[in-house]
Amino acid sequence: MTGTINRIGIPQRLERLPLTAYQKTIFGIIATAWFFDSMDLGMLTFVLGSLKTYFKLDTAQTGLLSSMSFLGMFLGAAVAGMLADRFGRKLVFQWSMVLWGTASILCAFAGSVQALMLYRVLLGFGMGMEFPIGQSLVSEFIPAQYRGRYIALLEGFWPIGFIGAGILAYILLPLGGWRWVFLAEGIPAIFVLIIRRLVPESPRWLDDSGQHEEADRVMTMIENKVREALGGRELPAPQPAAYTALATERRFSFLDLWAPGYVRRTVMVWSLWFFALLGYYGLTTWLGALLQQAGYPVTKSVFYTILISLGGIPGFFTSAYLVEAWGRKGTCILMLLGSAVTAYFYGTAASQTQLILFGLAMQFFMFGMWSVLYAYTPELYPTRARATGTGFASSLGRVGSLIGPYVVGIILPTAGHSGVFGLGALAFVVAAAVVLVLGEETKSRVLEEISA
Repeated sequence: MTGTINRIGIPQRLERLPLTAYQKTIFGIIATAWFFDSMDLGMLTFVLGSLKTYFKLDTAQTGLLSSMSFLGMFLGAAVAGMLADRFGRKLVFQWSMVLWGTASILCAFAGSVQALMLYRVLLGFGMGMEFPIGQSLVSEFIPAQYRGRYIALLEGFWPIGFIGAGILAYILLPLGGWRWVFLAEGIPAIFVLIIRRLVPESPRWLDDSGQHEEADRVMTMIENKVREALGGRELPAPQPAAYTALATERRFSFLDLWAPGYVRRTVMVWSLWFFALLGYYGLTTWLGALLQQAGYPVTKSVFYTILISLGGIPGFFTSAYLVEAWGRKGTCILMLLGSAVTAYFYGTAASQTQLILFGLAMQFFMFGMWSVLYAYTPELYPTRARATGTGFASSLGRVGSLIGPYVVGIILPTAGHSGVFGLGALAFVVAAAVVLVLGEETKSRVLEEISA
């Protein structure tokens, strides 16, 4: 049974809040965790060549090792989404840090490639928990008019983390090898775990889960913090909103992702994540190793990988602007097609200059793609299923992440660099076509309106 109601509730109280230093602090804490997670995942790009040499792996075995993190992410993203919709965002958010921090330290002491693979699965599980929960939290705290920009900026900490991983590898690989690198990555987990405690539970989730008194308490605390940040000024009055409410609103299961109101979105977003991540990780994970195979020494291959990754910084800023100025759908298609074209030309680069120029352009579009991907996905599902929907989309993406690096290891000896990057370009084109046909625009719409 459905009905249209007018009321002032948690969403209306959140949406009318001006954006202040308080919300930006919450965003900064989540973004800091995102940065260190990104460092951990991106680090394999810089140490894969060293691991290949240390454990005497062939290309297929190297590809399998690089896929292990994504196997863990596949499992973590699916499980964490359901847990976060059942038990809350904050609890799952903190446990993700415990898992990936512990796993990173274990990687440093791996005595065999099999042990290292196991620890990378555990590390990936923690990261898989992190990403959909971080998206859901930011989307539920930031008002609609700023939401797309801030989620896109959140994803911008991915290229910064990737570059940070490269700098760390560049410094530590010559000093202590890959073990020092993994050990250094696990230490920040303690710091981030502490500051994460400052992030409150999502009042939207509390209200939607029936904990109305707790939702009101948390919402009042947030309003007081915002009022303090405004120097004691009164807050704008919340505006009543009319929307359709479902009588069975709380009974949402995995199967409801395929209900008539959501099946088109689910098909689109699952396909988008699968093909986008197949292309991205199939190429990026191998960047350093491919440069080493082309004859560049370890330190120089790391340096060049860091250098071309700098293109990702203006990429995510551009995407963060376009998702609000132009829209999610158009920006997503632009970044995917740009990734396809530049990946193809990177794979056919005939000189060092072309390699760097096309590499910079490729990273510009690929990191821009990440920003809009994370801004778009959590907006497509209601609060009661946002983490589940986002988690399963991310999980299907990790299947692409898992397949991509391994397939590259298989086809590289026969297809060469141009074949590898041609495959990546094709994956991006398929993802863009899916968004063009099935995608809908969510720009500037309140979350409850999108899911009504």
